[in-house]
Amino acid sequence: QVQLVESGGGLVEAGGSLRLSCAASGRTSSIYAMAWVRQAPGKEREFVGGIRWNSGITGYTDSVKGRFTISKDNAKNTVYLQMNSLKSEDTGNYYCAARVAFSSWYNLDNYNYWGQGAQVTVSS
Repeated sequence: QVQLVESGGGLVEAGGSLRLSCAASGRTSSIYAMAWVRQAPGKEREFVGGIRWNSGITGYTDSVKGRFTISKDNAKNTVYLQMNSLKSEDTGNYYCAARVAFSSWYNLDNYNYWGQGAQVTVSS
């Protein structure tokens, strides 16, 4: 089992920045990749970005490319989502997720573990 705990959400003005953290514990050696997934009110969950645990290869959805950056600290088993130039449409609950096997970033059903979520609100 893997446990994921997010932190760092909050309220920010449009154009501002926030950094989310996701600390993994448990059988972290089983992790193949981690991702950030968000859900806006009344909308479906949406893949935001992800990082492969060992190689560090990242992937992002088009709407956040150039604004969001994912990184990881292996010693702390922690993944970060640095969000810059935030827009009101970035508002939502941001979940950290992990999967133990190769899959498309966008196939959310293949993520095995999920955190509790961190609320991000961008005011315009």
